[in-house]
Amino acid sequence: MHKWRDLVFGPGRAVLVLAVTQILTWGILIYPPVLTMPHLVAAHGWTLAFGMAGFTLGLVTSGLLSPTIGGLIDRHGGNVVMASGALAGALGLALMPFAMHPVAYFACWLLLGTAMATNLYDPAFATLTRIFGANARRQITFVTFAGGFASTVGWPATHLLLEKLGWQGTYLTFAAVFACVVAPLHAFALPRHVAATPAPAAQATTEPPPQAFLLPHGRPFLLLAAAFALYSFILSGVTSNLLALLDRGGLSAAQAVAIGAMFGPAQVAARLADFVLAGRTHPLWIARGAVVLVVSAFALLSLLGVSFPVAALFAIAFGAANGVMTIARGALPLLMFGPNGYGRVIGRIARPAQFVQAFAPFVVASAVETLSDRHVLMLATLGALVVLGCFLGIKTPGSARR
Repeated sequence: MHKWRDLVFGPGRAVLVLAVTQILTWGILIYPPVLTMPHLVAAHGWTLAFGMAGFTLGLVTSGLLSPTIGGLIDRHGGNVVMASGALAGALGLALMPFAMHPVAYFACWLLLGTAMATNLYDPAFATLTRIFGANARRQITFVTFAGGFASTVGWPATHLLLEKLGWQGTYLTFAAVFACVVAPLHAFALPRHVAATPAPAAQATTEPPPQAFLLPHGRPFLLLAAAFALYSFILSGVTSNLLALLDRGGLSAAQAVAIGAMFGPAQVAARLADFVLAGRTHPLWIARGAVVLVVSAFALLSLLGVSFPVAALFAIAFGAANGVMTIARGALPLLMFGPNGYGRVIGRIARPAQFVQAFAPFVVASAVETLSDRHVLMLATLGALVVLGCFLGIKTPGSARR
């Protein structure tokens, strides 16, 4: 009874609120462009590459803002910060149908980039850590588990809206969801509870000022940031080109779509397993195991070539690995650097990851034109080995110092 009461009236309500808003924000900000963009650029007479440049600008904007947003959540909580960002997203979505000039179009994406920085996983993790402190791992896992259904909701909903309302009506509907559902949930339903932090040690007067604790540095932090950045590059670059790669490998369009559809359920299944085991397995070992799975998946596809069974195994392995890597991105900085200043820490980790995520699809597509698919897959395998090396280089889990 106590647990159910906490889910409604206590700090546990944050998990339910963020589970809902993560599905909505990922399902509106990240997944729809692949469906809406062809309609938008056709209406304006632009190229698809020009249209997608707006999405890239949004990701870059999110990366630039991430450390600042994390610091604001550390100080003020997710209520004000996430709600304000949701309203900025609602404005960008509402103006998109009327942005006939390129400058106005990119201005909309600046607003949407602000919404990304304030409403996706990283600010949600920062909000949960502010509320639950060092014990936030289980809550982070549950929220990512719910967020794994975003594509399941986002793509069908976008397709239906495009059929019924057209691309302009779709964007206006998305704006209404942000303004009338996401922003109010963040503003009024998120708990304002702040986890208790340990009292300062007696020798605190001889230690650096508090702001120093917001800036982790040194080898562990650099290895962690590099690992997640390179992993984000591989994930973004390969997934954005995966269907085309499978098509060139001889699979039919139906088979390629079926392969792509396996990624999401594998992701959710892996997160469910982590949710069950949360607290029993160190997130650093979770991350290492996930990257080993990624290396195996890419090596399998590059060595055996594209066939339906091999591609299916690749999608399942890569999806499962990504499912738990998302959790590790939230839980590992918390364990290594603690809950104090966590929002700024995860924001600093997110910045390079979002930069490379924004440009990876273009870089990988260009590499495919110059090299063969097999060589690109081999390079991805080597990149994943570098990621594994970064995680293996973190020698003292749980004892890193800021």
